[in-house]
Formats: sequence, C-alpha cells, structure tokens
Amino acid sequence: MTDIKTGEQKQLMLVDDDPNLVLLVRDYLEFRGYEVSTAENGLKALELLELQLPDLIICDIMMPEMDGYSLVKVIREDPRTGWIPVLFLSAKGQSQDKVKGLNTGADVYIVKPFEPEELVAQVESSLRQASRLIKINSRQADGQPSIQARPGVELTPTEVRVVQLVAQGLANREVAKAMKVSQRTIESHVSNMLNKTGLHNRTELARWALETKKF
Repeated sequence: MTDIKTGEQKQLMLVDDDPNLVLLVRDYLEFRGYEVSTAENGLKALELLELQLPDLIICDIMMPEMDGYSLVKVIREDPRTGWIPVLFLSAKGQSQDKVKGLNTGADVYIVKPFEPEELVAQVESSLRQASRLIKINSRQADGQPSIQARPGVELTPTEVRVVQLVAQGLANREVAKAMKVSQRTIESHVSNMLNKTGLHNRTELARWALETKKF
C-alpha cells in the first residue's frame, strides 16, 4: 500500500468534464492547501495515474470516453491504486444512484450542487480514514503473524467496500447505513467472504484484506 504523505501537501486528482466546475473546485481546494491535478474523463485520469499517485480522487460519474463507474472499477482492481479514496461528485441524486456509486467502489457520494465546505470536510475525513488504515497495516507488518486465508481468493467490488468499512471498526449496522442497504445484506456479504477465505471472524477478515492489499 502506497504511503500517504504526512507533513506534506496532499495531492488530489479532480476528474470532471465540466471546465467551470473544475476551475471552481480546483481553486477552492488549492486555497485550502491541496495540490490538485485535473483530468477531463476516466481515460485521461488513468494516464495521469501512470505518472503519479494522488492521495485522493474526486470524480464525476457521467463523462465521455470513460465514465466514473468504469474508472473506479479499474482503480479498485489495480493493487497499485486500489487503496486510493474516491469521492464521487454527481448530479444523479436518487438513492439507487448513490447505492450504485458506493457499491462500485467509491468511498463517498456527494450530490451536485454541493457546498464547498462539505466537499472539503469529506476530503479531510477520507484522508484521515486512509491514514488510519495505513497505520494499522504498518503495525501488523511489524511482527504480528500474518492471517492465512485460502489461496486465490478474489473479492467483488461490493465485498471490498464492505471489508474496507469493517476495517475502519464499523459494526455491520453502521456498514449497512453507510452503504444504504439492509443489515441482513451486509451480514450476508460478511458470511460469504468468511466462507470464501476460510477465516473465522470479521477481525481476521479485515486484517487479511489489509495485509493482502485488497483495497
């Protein structure tokens, strides 16, 4: 897992095909002390990711050439980028749109129009969560025995999102609320992952996902 820069200017990537929004959001974030690179669609974002990994990605959904869903799917499937927090910005504000966005692999879903302060608060919260996960991973690497799961286990994007929230210390009820699904659905996902991996509990599942860089 790539280390987030501590004590340095955080690097953000803004992916959106609306030049006016890009200008406004970039200026606001840079005023708040972030360094911001921009891309007009998912393909351009992937090109930038080959050159430099940001600490966080802010992404529109409806874009030409490659939309936000496709971009996040590629990001989550690549161990080099899978850890990066992603915030969706979208005019699609229905509950089913939010559920799809989060299930695709986004960490936060913000509906346009939005207050700049809300965006900054979500950025800061996501960066703190990512930093905590990295510290947990680092401590586990310093002497604790690794978790052994069945070989060749692959998680779906939804399962990755569930185990990511579990690793943050959230109970199934809280995970269900964050993903806007029922607690029974989350319990089913956790049970399926335990069956896949052969692990015994949620704690082992979260440690295994961190150690094997599943997100």
